[in-house]
Amino acid sequence: MRVFLAGILGVLFLSAQVQAQSMPRNAEIESVISQQMEAFRGDDFARAFEFAADSIQGIFGTPDRFGLMVERGYPMVHRAGEVRFLEVRALAGAAWQKVLIIDQMGVAHVLEYQMLATEEGWRIGGVQLLQAPDVGA
Repeated sequence: MRVFLAGILGVLFLSAQVQAQSMPRNAEIESVISQQMEAFRGDDFARAFEFAADSIQGIFGTPDRFGLMVERGYPMVHRAGEVRFLEVRALAGAAWQKVLIIDQMGVAHVLEYQMLATEEGWRIGGVQLLQAPDVGA
């Protein structure tokens, strides 16, 4: 029984160490995401590309290919309507910023931005679309 309890406590301790930690709001992170969205609104893909991490720039190679991917894969980001910054958490050496976007049609989307700290400041290392919360009347 004692070995069983020690095992359970060990698992709980390790899982607590792996879990994400909440972070306070970060104005710099929010600014980077906002500036990139503003660049997309103006179809300034070269400017939007500047906010992407080196790894993302390497994958797409050019601002035009990057812009095309965003237009097709993330239309809610390309032409974001209302934007609200939600919680940010630290996990695996990155900050993960949740963002609620209401698109031009009034549909809510929740995205999570992976933010990487670089010598040049925060850069976007990836974006994933999360399931939007159910909204009821």
